[in-house]
Formats: sequence, structure tokens, C-alpha cells
Amino acid sequence: MSNHAMLEKLLSKIRRTDLPSFVPGDTVRVHVKIKEGDKERVQMFEGTVIKQRGGLQPSFTVRKVSFDKASSASSL
Repeated sequence: MSNHAMLEKLLSKIRRTDLPSFVPGDTVRVHVKIKEGDKERVQMFEGTVIKQRGGLQPSFTVRKVSFDKASSASSL
């Protein structure tokens, strides 16, 4: 078995299938885990999907506008 096939088999077991489909231009809400010292919290923000990447480990980039300033965040 090749490395690519082994990796694909491993990732298929942990890949989430409960996520809704979306495309660039859609508005999404993202929940991000933030670790501060020994505490961990979840921060939610809303933004527009500007980029989506597929492959073995797909990810997407969301552009958030807050207080008239734009920022981008990538997520898995």
C-alpha cells in the first residue's frame, strides 16, 4: 500500500461528514478555540468565505469585518 493510500485511509476515519457545504462568497459563523495560559475558551465570529482549499486536509479562509477593519482567519 502506498503512502498516499495509507494517509487517505487514516484521514477518512477522522474526517468530519456532518459539515454543511459552502462556497466562497457565503457568510459563515466560525467557532475558534483560543488557549490563554492554562485556560481554553471558544470565540465565535462571523465573516465571508474568501478561499476554499480541498485535498486530503481541506481548509477555508474567512474574512471578518469588525469595527470597520478587515481581518482574515484560516480554518480546517
